Amino acid sequence: MSALPRALAAQLAALLDEGFLEDPAERLAYAYDNSRRQALPDAVALPRTRAQVLELVRACRRHRVPVIARGRGTNTTGATVPVAGGVVVSFERMARILDIRPGDRCAVVEPGLLNGALQDALTPHGLFWPPDPTSAGFSTVGGNLACNAGGPRAVKYGASRDNVLALTAVTGAGELVTCGSATTKGATGYDLQRLLVGSEGTLALIVEATLRLVPRPTARRALRAVYRDVASAAHAVARLMAQPVTPSMLEFMDHHAVRLAREVGGADLPADAGALLMIEADGEAHALDAAADALARAAAGDGLLALDAAPDEAARERLWAARKALSPALRTLAPGKINEDVVVPVSRIPSLVDGVQAIARETGLPIVCFGHAGNGNLHVNILYEPADGAQCAQAETALARVFALTVSLGGTLSGEHGIGLAKRDFMPQAIDAATLALMRQVKQVFDPDGILNPGKLLP
Repeated sequence: MSALPRALAAQLAALLDEGFLEDPAERLAYAYDNSRRQALPDAVALPRTRAQVLELVRACRRHRVPVIARGRGTNTTGATVPVAGGVVVSFERMARILDIRPGDRCAVVEPGLLNGALQDALTPHGLFWPPDPTSAGFSTVGGNLACNAGGPRAVKYGASRDNVLALTAVTGAGELVTCGSATTKGATGYDLQRLLVGSEGTLALIVEATLRLVPRPTARRALRAVYRDVASAAHAVARLMAQPVTPSMLEFMDHHAVRLAREVGGADLPADAGALLMIEADGEAHALDAAADALARAAAGDGLLALDAAPDEAARERLWAARKALSPALRTLAPGKINEDVVVPVSRIPSLVDGVQAIARETGLPIVCFGHAGNGNLHVNILYEPADGAQCAQAETALARVFALTVSLGGTLSGEHGIGLAKRDFMPQAIDAATLALMRQVKQVFDPDGILNPGKLLP
């Protein structure tokens, strides 16, 4: 049996019926996330309504039992691992689309809805929701909001925080609150819905979201730029973002990532590529020639080996599929992987890439970089052998140095993965003491007894 107080367990069982799980085998499925960390919760709750969530949080607060919100566990930072035990609240049964309003360009959804299912439902209306993480087919809208997920389209359309209009949530104090409104403009009080996005379930449990939708572009044009080395590609990113045409996607791959995309992902890429940029423009077909020409001119420069347009949609899809296969493909290089998504001002990408290469040389570990260069958001993957104690120590050293380098360049610890457990102890490097104290005060207001996702985000 679980370690929950029996009075609480009885109350939650009566509230949720078969949606309350205490069997260890059932709880194990909710004990881990994509960070590969694991801790067994005392129980799992599968609510169907906001009323159940409200009563559940109030009951757990009375007994001072932790409450951990969970989508599908695709996050990479340990943000949903119940390290303090307690009740994991999985929103898989709250997955409805409550309303789609094309005239208002918004949709009202429950948090357990899959990102991909939402996109499918919006297609007939000619609309889409911009956040498109690699895990879009498996991750939930609530999880995307909790971590402020982004993806390749964020360079033009913004991340989750930029595409939410209103949230209804249950605070750690057991209060149901609604923040924001279904309007694209608003100047009525504090911008609390944007505060909740990215808070990783430490302030409130989202039970409903009103999302900002965008018209689906009628045409897209993809370019592939191959460079002699990563420095040349990094300088091209700065040029691309300094000119007037905003690409809808701008992805970077270093030479390790190019090789993996070719050998594991099946992409048609030259063997001598030292780095690669995938550039895309979208919009009306009649305007794309000029946009593609402007992007091509910015991509040209020292170190460019080849610049090609994807000849058709199938070629474009193959290239993007290879990009999305990169993260799992890294396990073919080494069994251990530390995947961090640091972000710097776009103009500092060359310095970031140069610095990461230096760290790789000095630690003797492969470090593979790829990611959303248009936002300055690179995924830095440190590869090592977990069974080798010396390599484990070098990996931790490399990680600390990557974070220090990022902060020194005016960047910060995460662009879209969040903090969770993985980066919590590095927060004082990126956030000054006075600001961290203010964050703790905000946490106290929303969650006075500290029951919501304890041990995460704040050091």
